[in-house]
Amino acid sequence: MSNNEQLPGDGALHEVMHVGGMYENWFLDYASYVILERAVPSIEDGLKPVQRRILHAMKEMDDGRFNKVANVIGQTMQYHPHGDASIGDAMVNLGQKDLLIETQGNWGDVRTGDDAAAPRYIEARLSKFANEVAFNPKTTSWQLSYDGRKNEPLNLPMKFPLLLAQGAEGIAVGLSTKILPHNFNELIDASIKHLRGKKFEIFPDFMTGGMVDVANYNDGKRGGKVRVRAHIEERDKKTLVIKDVPYGVTTTQVMDSIVKANDNSKIKIKKVVDNTAAEVEIEVQLAPGISPDITIDALYAFTDCEISISPNACVIVEDKPRFLTVSDLLRESTDLTKELLKKELEIKLAELEDKWHYTSLEKIFFEKGIYKELEQKHKDWDAVIAAIDKGFAPYKKSLKRAISREDILKLTEKPVRRIYRLDINELNAQIKGIEADIAEVKNNLAHLVEFTIAYYENLQKKYGKGRERKTELKTFDTIQVQQVAIANTKIYVNRADGFIGTTLKKDEFVADCSDLDNIIVFRRDGKMLVTKVADKTFVGKDIIHVDVFKKNDDRTTYNMIYVDGKTGVSYAKRFNVTGITRDKEYDLIKGEKNSKVHYFTANPNGEAEVVSIKLSPNCAARNKEFDVFFETIAIKNRNSLGNQVTKYPIRNVKFKEKGVSTLSGLKIWYDDAIGRLNTENRGVFIGSFETDDKIIVFYKNGTYELTNYELTNRYEPEEAMYIEKFNPEKIISAIYFDADKKQFNLKRFKIETQTLNNKFSFIKDGPKNYLELITTQADPIVRVSYGKKKDPVEEEYNLAEQIEVMGYKTVGTRFVGDDLISLELISEDETEESENDDANIQGELF
Repeated sequence: MSNNEQLPGDGALHEVMHVGGMYENWFLDYASYVILERAVPSIEDGLKPVQRRILHAMKEMDDGRFNKVANVIGQTMQYHPHGDASIGDAMVNLGQKDLLIETQGNWGDVRTGDDAAAPRYIEARLSKFANEVAFNPKTTSWQLSYDGRKNEPLNLPMKFPLLLAQGAEGIAVGLSTKILPHNFNELIDASIKHLRGKKFEIFPDFMTGGMVDVANYNDGKRGGKVRVRAHIEERDKKTLVIKDVPYGVTTTQVMDSIVKANDNSKIKIKKVVDNTAAEVEIEVQLAPGISPDITIDALYAFTDCEISISPNACVIVEDKPRFLTVSDLLRESTDLTKELLKKELEIKLAELEDKWHYTSLEKIFFEKGIYKELEQKHKDWDAVIAAIDKGFAPYKKSLKRAISREDILKLTEKPVRRIYRLDINELNAQIKGIEADIAEVKNNLAHLVEFTIAYYENLQKKYGKGRERKTELKTFDTIQVQQVAIANTKIYVNRADGFIGTTLKKDEFVADCSDLDNIIVFRRDGKMLVTKVADKTFVGKDIIHVDVFKKNDDRTTYNMIYVDGKTGVSYAKRFNVTGITRDKEYDLIKGEKNSKVHYFTANPNGEAEVVSIKLSPNCAARNKEFDVFFETIAIKNRNSLGNQVTKYPIRNVKFKEKGVSTLSGLKIWYDDAIGRLNTENRGVFIGSFETDDKIIVFYKNGTYELTNYELTNRYEPEEAMYIEKFNPEKIISAIYFDADKKQFNLKRFKIETQTLNNKFSFIKDGPKNYLELITTQADPIVRVSYGKKKDPVEEEYNLAEQIEVMGYKTVGTRFVGDDLISLELISEDETEESENDDANIQGELF
């Protein structure tokens, strides 16, 4: 059918539209509508249309009293054409952010996921803050509502970075936005820095609290991310307490994720109980024998106690979506605030000048008797107006603008009355007051940046209290899930047939493992591979060793004696396996035909045993039995040839004598940023550790604790004051504050306990007592400053000369009063390098 072809039975001509064109035009219109009118906030005021209409409706209704939310929804429906449900949800969302709307009744709880009560039961009104920063009809641009009956704001004149304070989230057609909320006071501080030309940084802050790692926030750009964690405390060795929830996660979701992780054997718990009331409290009861530290890591690794959030700051700029950084958004908001304040000042100046003009006219009108023209019997009213205008002629030069007919008409509306001298004085005082106000406004316009800074400072003074940061900025450690996963299964091996797996329960048991682990396998033919835990996997026949594989493990050492099938020469080698490609076979010997492994051991701490070798009785060797000492063989790459043992055929190799480790102690560092031990040279070096060595930790509350040196241990960096390798012979010097006597006490003692993972108090009991200084130096010298801050007294003391060594439970003796200004440890012990190159960190305070 042609475009102009007449349809049968219809006198009208119809234009044919192809489906492709319809889709292209209509879909683009729909996408544009969703982006601009529903899902994405505007950069000018940080609001989506529904939020803006709610606030405008509430302003119209505002009489200082609370209004039923149902009534607000009804008022908003005059402007928002999408029904009451969408308005109600948006209003509850605004109210829960506790910034623009003051709420009354049950508005739900973002932490627990509880819904708000029905709109007819809850009430709301605009907050004082909203009235101050979001409304000014004189600077508002208006547009017709959807039905053309009313005016609604195109944008609210928002004089605050609301978008960054509240955050925003929305899904449109083809794009989405996710702007994280930031701290009220920090935003104001950053705005002031921007106005002063200084650099600034802003980071997310969530009303749900918790901790956030912003290392990859990348200024809120697309592609960045933040990691958010709940605070988890160890109430005792059998109980953990979750004190808050990550942003966007509810207590119910956290509990469900914990139950799921337990069901999947990622963690092992007895029970999880929600005790949340005014504060979040989820109690996790551990199964017997389960480490609290490892469980905390597992909760972060396998549950919603830690989540990752990817920001995506998309806003509407000049009717187009744009992707910006949070710094860009703050700069735009601050500059817009400055322009709005300028516009308000200009409006106020014009109003003041009009007021000055009319007041001056009024003064002249009465003082110079021009009002008497009203008493003359002129022919008509226009003549009266003309006579009054003529009467002002001598004084027009003193005015700031021309006298209009409206000015004169306004004067004539005043009742003619007897004028006392007092009336003129009042007008003079009014004029002087107006002139002072004009001068102030002009000064503010001339110093607009300073005026804007003062505006922000006033906002912070009035509304900043109680809006301190709730989310703690922290650097998170990277949790290796294989290290914290509960060993929830068992691995078995069929050496002859070459199978390993979790279902081979009739075969040889190897080890407990988790389904996240990898398994390393060595075969008699000198081949090695690493594969993932599975039900049943063929890895090759004649298996000589199988175990759970630890990536980057440079302490587990494999000792091997093998024969080269081509030359008949036997070699001994020692090697580590730190990193591999999974499911790839590696040849550890030359790979020639008839090559095979005579002897193989895996040694977790680099032990080097002695083995006895017997040669074939028919060989020509003079000595047919001898020992090989693995400690004489250097640990090399797994592909190395090794040391030649013999060129004669070997009959057998037998273990003879257990050896000692040829490795130095495990070097351990403490990273006080995250409170974890590591072997990657991060933080403060603690020392080299052998099997029975311990770590001692001193806490700010005056307790100490002995722990092992497992890398899974957790230490709270805010609480741990001092940490080192434990030496029971060292003397501890401590200075602590005694709140009862208002003095600082000194004591010196040795550690008398050996119990691990128990905290022992070594200062006087008291809720306000705290540790000021702790050191294990033999002769610690401190510099003390006390007295008046303007004229302090400074002295140096050798603590070893001040008091004798006592028991750790003694109170100690008075050292200085509560007028202490500063206390500094200034001595350093002479370091003595030990055989394993231990570093000395005596007196180091974190």
